[in-house]
Amino acid sequence: MLATFVIGLREGLEASLIVGVVAAFLVQRGQRRALRFVWTGVVAAVLLCVGVAAALQAATRSLPQRQQEQLETVLALVAVAMVTWMVVWTTRHARTMRTDLEASASSALARGTSWALVAMAFLAVLREGLETSVFLLATYQASGSNAQGALGASLGIALAVVLGYLLYRGGIRLDLARLFRATGVVLVLVAAGLVMSAAHTAYEAGWLLAGQQEVLDLTAVVTPGTVRSALLTGVLGWQPRPTAAELIGWVVYLVPMLAVVLRPRTPSAAPQRVGA
Repeated sequence: MLATFVIGLREGLEASLIVGVVAAFLVQRGQRRALRFVWTGVVAAVLLCVGVAAALQAATRSLPQRQQEQLETVLALVAVAMVTWMVVWTTRHARTMRTDLEASASSALARGTSWALVAMAFLAVLREGLETSVFLLATYQASGSNAQGALGASLGIALAVVLGYLLYRGGIRLDLARLFRATGVVLVLVAAGLVMSAAHTAYEAGWLLAGQQEVLDLTAVVTPGTVRSALLTGVLGWQPRPTAAELIGWVVYLVPMLAVVLRPRTPSAAPQRVGA
């Protein structure tokens, strides 16, 4: 649940920030009538993402066992690639995100009509929504708990929407760099777990045959049905008896990514604020 909560919060906040900047610009330019088209675009993007997620879930269930393992491996690796790009990008641009968004919105508005901003909001929600769909599906498959995962994701997205609205209204100040660093650490841990899960399903799919000797026995710690097991398996992706391939994949991904996220950076002058 913690993993999907952070995923929903992180992805939802990025989309909320973009939509909030677009809405603020339309209000400032006296084009409130265009807001309904923005919300229409947002709803359409959300529905499209839900449809893609449902199709992927149905496709996974309808395949034979080996093909399911192959698809799960591919989805896990795609999710890892997506979260890696997202974490690296936001780590580098978190401090200038508001300024960059306002510049993009101003440029879009200067090119002619508010439809460019509508498209900007639609594509932002669509991109974040598709990333969320793939990442959540891969996380569900790794943890085996769809109900708790869906609840965590829903709570994260709901909090992201509230924060996005408050930022848009100017009701709060939020240090995006610190927030994205904290959530980035959790997402890196989740992604490392997906690497481990991908190594496991790749063996089940017949794709990875090397390094299958067991190197640890965690059955005393990863006990099915316990909160500790849910944390280690659902968030960190640990197996009761990880193999060499799984452990190597986890370490090789985790160490450099944590170094990227936790690397000290020059403090910003003030927390970012989005206001109407």
